[in-house]
Parts: sequence; structure tokens; C-alpha cells
Amino acid sequence: MKKLIISIIVSTLLASCYKDKGNYVIDMPESPILQNLDTLYEAMTGDSLVIQPKIVGLTAENLECDWRIDVPEALVPEANHYKGNALRIVFGLEAKRYTARLTVTNKANGMKYFYPFKVQGVTEFSRGTLVLSKDQEESKLSFIKADNSVQPNIYEVINGQPLPAEPLQLHYVKNQFTGNTPLGYWIISKKGGVRLNVNSLKKESEKPGTLHDNFFLAPPTINVGSFQAHPQGVLLGVINDKFYGGATTTWDQSATYGMFGTYADGDYDLSSKFVLSTVNNNYTVIGFEKNKKQFVRINLYGSPMYFGTQYSAIGSDIFNPTNIGMDLLQLVQINNADTYAYVKNANGQIYELMFNANFAGPFNFTSGHKRLFIRPEWITADTKMLASRSGYIYIAAQNQIFRYNPLSEQVQSLKTDIKGEVTMLKLEDDESTLIAGAAGTLYYLDIQVGKSGELVKKIEGIPGSPIDMTWRK
Repeated sequence: MKKLIISIIVSTLLASCYKDKGNYVIDMPESPILQNLDTLYEAMTGDSLVIQPKIVGLTAENLECDWRIDVPEALVPEANHYKGNALRIVFGLEAKRYTARLTVTNKANGMKYFYPFKVQGVTEFSRGTLVLSKDQEESKLSFIKADNSVQPNIYEVINGQPLPAEPLQLHYVKNQFTGNTPLGYWIISKKGGVRLNVNSLKKESEKPGTLHDNFFLAPPTINVGSFQAHPQGVLLGVINDKFYGGATTTWDQSATYGMFGTYADGDYDLSSKFVLSTVNNNYTVIGFEKNKKQFVRINLYGSPMYFGTQYSAIGSDIFNPTNIGMDLLQLVQINNADTYAYVKNANGQIYELMFNANFAGPFNFTSGHKRLFIRPEWITADTKMLASRSGYIYIAAQNQIFRYNPLSEQVQSLKTDIKGEVTMLKLEDDESTLIAGAAGTLYYLDIQVGKSGELVKKIEGIPGSPIDMTWRK
């Protein structure tokens, strides 16, 4: 009997649900229509920021707008909340990207509507080019604005003191993986260097402002070979013939991020020339031990570790990477693959060695060829040379630049006439333009497919001879 009663009840309920056709009328309030609100606004620090969207669908008496800019570093977050149909403020925040939100309230029914956007703080130095040059024995820093006008000696003007002498390199370090605020400019000299704030060009005070201060325990003397910037926004390179790497095991906005601990432990003396390459998203270093005259492996396992010749040599009948027997002059790599070393024997002959090295595992060094270089007069330890992704190698010799194809050994002289000895070569990000520095001038050369280095533009007014450059776009 109980089972029968339950069955009747369930059947009744199912029948009731089946008869309910769900024909409901819901009277939703009309939403406002927002016009002229962008997703990103730029605001010059110290200047006015005005955002004035158009809102239709609500009467003026029923409309209320609240603006909020999220400032993580603010002691009083509410200080960056504003009311009004338009946002009109003097932007006094830093040159960072801030998350913001407009809240539109319909006061007639209490409904709220949310519209997110972002505000990017900028300064006069947020876009432009920095050029490091050598004027007689002095280091100089120039800033080139977007309109190509030059502000020479900008470091002295802003900081009231000269740069360290013997300039070597200029690096813009930024963490390409987190998207956080850029970490700074490093101006590297033979005996040290200084770090600048990217937005003010002032020497850093809260973070290590000098290369000496960038060590947890600095060596008594600093002799810089060369540096490269790791994509995580730290410097890697040769100091006192040893290999150092900036710390990446903390937050990239920390004052200790990028600082140097001890060098990669081992019995070696490195050449200043090295290659930072990527294999399967692993970064490794190809170095050269200048006393034993051998190519060596350095792996980056959080911090650099020296493995020397712990790799398999394939094709050692072409040349033995563990016993080159010659001095390294230049080292370049194409697309993380073919690497070209230019070495000099005891008789002064210049050889070109081509090889591939996979130091991310399996640990192989594969020799490709060994041959006398066709233009030995070009190659010294100071030769300006770089490799492009297209497979060409660009080489400067006095006041000329040559495009060299290492596969065919073809050489082509670029067309632009350069006044003075070429002291710098640099590729733009898309590698459609080669920038040459000589005698106070930057020459921008067109090297796209079908072009032969025709002059695109030149910028004059750089004090002395350009050594290195970098930019923010």
C-alpha cells in the first residue's frame, strides 16, 4: 500500500512538471549604453588625465558614476577613488600600468554596471632611444626622442655627475615572462657600471645603483668582460674571467632580484665572448676557456653552473672542441643553432669554425667545418660583428659594413657611405634595419629582402663615438 501511495505522489508531481511550460515574463531594467570609453589610457606623470565617456539610457537624476584606480603601493587606497560623470585628475602616480574601473549606478533601482579599463603612466623617457658613446676618454649617454631630436649628456644633466670611464655596453633589462614594470637600464664600463630608473634616468637608490653594489659579496676588483641580458630581466656575463648570473629566485620587483652571488664554481678563465642560446625553452651558455683553448658548457639551473667539457664531441675529426689550440676572437650564433667562431693561430691565420652545441641535453657538440676565413683582415678582438635570423653575418671594417653569407662565403658591401670608423652595429627588433654608429652619427640601413643597406635615416649630435644603444617603444 505504501509503495502504491508513493508511486501516485511521484506520478502527480511529474505530471505537474510536465504541464508547466515555463512561460514566464521577466521585466529586466534597461541597461545604460556606454560610449567612448577605451580599454587603455596613457597618462603623463604630473599632467592632466581626463576621461569623459558618453552614457545614454539613464536620466541625469538617476545616474551616478564612481571611478577607481587600483594602486597597490598606496597607503590609503581610497585616495584614488573619484565621483563624477567624467574623471578629471592630475595624474600623480608612477609610470606603471594600473587597473581601473568605472561603476555606473542606476539610482532608481540600485542596479550597478561595471566597466574595467587600464591606465598606463608615462614620462618623457617612456619612449625613445638611449645611446652610450665614448667621447675621448669619457662615457656619455644621450636620449633620442620619438621625433629624432637628441638630448646629449643626459646622465650628467639628470644626475649631476659623470659616468664611469671605459664604456662597454648598455642593457635594458626587463622580465619578458611576468610583464612587470621594466627593471632598469644598466650602463656597463670596464671597471663597473651604474643602474638607471627607466622612467626618470636617475641612478637607482632603492635598488643596487652600481655594479659593485649588485653583488651580495663583491670581489676586491671588478674587471668586466661582457654581459648579456637574460629574458627574465637579469644580467649574465664574464667578470674577472669568471661567469656570474643575476639571482632570479625571488620576486622580480625585489631589491635583491638580479644581484650576483658567487660565480659558477670551477677551474677556468673565460674569454669575454660567449653565446646565450635557447634549446627547448632551456637557456644555456657556450663559452670559451682561453687558457686551455676549448669550448665549455655552462648551464643555468637557477644560478649558472660550470660543466666545462662535459659533453659529447661529434665530428672531432673536423676540429676538436676540447683542444682548439687557437685564440678566440669572435663568436656569433644564428637562430640558436649554427654558431660561428673566428680564431687565430700562432702564425696569425684566421679560421672560421662552424658548429652546433646542444647543452640542454643530450649534451652534444657537433663540429661543422673549419676553414680559413676569406677576409682575415676584418677580424680582430674588437671587430663589430653580429648575426641575423636570416642567416647573414654583418661585419664592420673601418668605415664599411659587409653582409657575409657563411653558407656560400659570398660577401656584399652595403651601399650607404659612412663617415668615420664604424664603432657599433645593432639590429632593430624586426631585423629589417641595421643601425651603425660612427663619429657622432647613427645610420639606419635598410636590410630587408631585396635591399642592400640603403640609408633610411641618420641621426647626428651624439657626443663622440657610439658604443651601444637600446630603446623602449
